[in-house]
This record gives sequence, structure tokens and C-alpha cells, in this order.
Amino acid sequence: MDIQTIKQRFGITGHSPLLDRAIDVARQVAPADITVLITGESGVGKEAFPQIIHSLSARKHGPYIAVNCGAIPEGTIDSELFGHEKGAFTGAHEARKGYFEVVNGGTIFLDEVAELPLSTQVRLLRVLETGEFFKVGSSRVLKTDVRVVAATNVDMPEAIQRGKFRQDLYYRLNTVPISIPPLRERKDDILLLFRKFASEFAERYRMPPLELDESAKRMLMNYRWQGNVRQLKNITEQISIIEQSRLLTPAILEKYLPQENRDLPILYSREQQSTDFNERDLIFRFLFDLKRDVNDLRNFVLGRGKMPAQQDFSSDASLTQIYKEFEKSGSVQETVDDTEPQTEPIIIEPVYASEVEDETLSLEKKEIDLIRKAIEKHGGKRKNAAKELGISERTLYRKIKEYDIR
Repeated sequence: MDIQTIKQRFGITGHSPLLDRAIDVARQVAPADITVLITGESGVGKEAFPQIIHSLSARKHGPYIAVNCGAIPEGTIDSELFGHEKGAFTGAHEARKGYFEVVNGGTIFLDEVAELPLSTQVRLLRVLETGEFFKVGSSRVLKTDVRVVAATNVDMPEAIQRGKFRQDLYYRLNTVPISIPPLRERKDDILLLFRKFASEFAERYRMPPLELDESAKRMLMNYRWQGNVRQLKNITEQISIIEQSRLLTPAILEKYLPQENRDLPILYSREQQSTDFNERDLIFRFLFDLKRDVNDLRNFVLGRGKMPAQQDFSSDASLTQIYKEFEKSGSVQETVDDTEPQTEPIIIEPVYASEVEDETLSLEKKEIDLIRKAIEKHGGKRKNAAKELGISERTLYRKIKEYDIR
């Protein structure tokens, strides 16, 4: 069976060479009855590979079972895997077969194998080496013929170094390793996966499929996708249900893509962090920003700043441009000029309230007029009005509440 046929059969989407390599290794190792360890980040789709191996092996007519080792409590994991005798522990009212006994002659997939307790790891090692195991509460040795395929998103050498995983078990499981690449290393596959998921959800929820403009495509491809394919699928489903617009833009995607350090100050971005960055630096930067804002306000009141009043407010077509210029003329500048010496004294010239009051009221009135005009133009739909004004819905809601616009 070739790689493309395997993709179609198991629902794998993508043309990444790294993904094709992983599928090829699974295909080659399937006939050989040896243990396989699949590694990769959470959400990359590791669960498809044990099914590929089982389906292409001589055990394909035997039983197959997937066990999430991280979802079973530590106190019952031995009973689940190896079974127990009647009366072995409180609540054991009858004997029970474990997975290794039930799947005899087939394949067992141990997902999140790094979550196994150390005592269970000893039992598993014996099964892999000799095929023998004990039920909980029994001294009778049982035999099983099971192929084990394990998977983990944990850095196994690090887990071994911290004493969380047995080194001998790791080498026994890692007879043939298969590494699944993260989505950020499969950039060309991101849009393919998005279209696939969008089509599936459109059919499920009976609505037109989502589409991406060029900027949104670049945004998806450049996003880090820490949750990998699972995260992309979940976000696509959210947008399919919630958003009315079928053409997605970066503004829409930003509401669904978690951003690292989104709520932190610009000054504290990852690129600007340093070991000597401390509270005093923040205070100095804040004071320089304050000085800049006060000077801008003074120039604005004295008529040195550019006023948006020169624009034609009667034209609906220029609402976005007018509003952006209005915001620009009255907004706080977020950039910091690092060339200014930090020892320069801050000079704040007085600005009297009587000089500012009329201008402030005028600016507020113009902003209220712009917001009302946009809302009326779009029949009260605030989402479309916010898009027309070039601001977010959250900002529009805040301003409507602030100005008590009804």
C-alpha cells in the first residue's frame, strides 16, 4: 500500500516530507512484529499511526485496543492492564481480565505511556521481554502474545533523567521510533487542513464553508499552533458556528488565536526582555511616555497638531479614514524613543482646563457623530459598524457605553 492510499484510508491530510517519512516508517515496520514508540507534541495526530501499523501487520484480524494511560487513576492502572482476581482489593467482587489478556493475538496502543507509575512500568517491561504477567492479587503466571505500540508527547530522555521513567523500558519500547512533526513545521499543510475542516463543519452544520483572504492565509501559516492539528480543528469549528461572515480576515482570526503575552505591556515583549530589566526601567519608560503625551496634548490645544476637522464628515465612504485620523490625533503614542537620555528632566507645561474644555467637547461630539453615522448606515449592526470605523467590536461597545449612545 503506497503512502497516498494510506492517507486516504486513515484520513491523514498533508504533503509534508516529514509527515510522509513518518507514514513510510510505519508502513515498513508494520509487518515486523516489534515494539514501536511514537513521539510528537500533543495534537499532532499520533493516534492514527498505531492503526496504520496494526492494519498492515499480520495481526490485522486480531483485536486492537487503545488505552490512554494518563486517564486511568494510578490505583487502578494495574488492574486495567493486567486484570485482577476476586477479592484482590476493596470492590473487586469478581475476577476481571485485563487488556493484555483480552487483546491476546492483537495490538495494544498505550497512549501517554510516560504517565505510567514506576511500579506499572516494571510489570510492562516483563510483558515486553517475556510475555508474562500476573493479575493483581494472583501468583499465577499468565502468558500473552500482544504487540505494543506506545506514544508520548513527553521528552523521554528528560523524564529518565528526572527518575520519572525507567531507562530499560524506554529502550525496550523504542525499538523503532516514529516522530510526528508539529504543525508549525508543516506550513504548507495548514491551509489544506483548514479547508478540510471548514468543509466538514459546513456540511455538519449546513452552512457555507469558510474562506480566507490572503492576509488571513498568511496569518494562519505564520501562527505557532502549539495545539497543532487539534487546535486548528477546534478553532475552525468555533469560527464556523459563531461568525456570520464566511470570508475570514486577520481581524476575525485574532479573536480566536491565543497570543502569547497579549495582555503584557509592549515594553515587556519577549524580544525586549533582558536580565537587567527591572521595575525602575518600567518607571523611567512610563515617565517619558507621560512627558510625550503631555507635550502632544499641549501642541494639540495650541493648534499645532493636525485636526481631523478638515475632512468631509458628510461622506459615508470616508468614515474609516476620518475615524482613524481622529484616533491618531488624540491617541496615546505607544512607541518609545530609546535615543532620549534617561537623565533628561521632565518638563510639564501647564494646560488650563478652560482652554481645553471646548476642544474636548468638540472632539467628543465628532466621535459620537461618526459612531452614530456608522451604526445607522449598517442598520444597528454593531459588528459591521465597528468594521466600517476600523476599530474592534470591544472598542465600539466601550465607546457606546461611555457616550451613552442609544
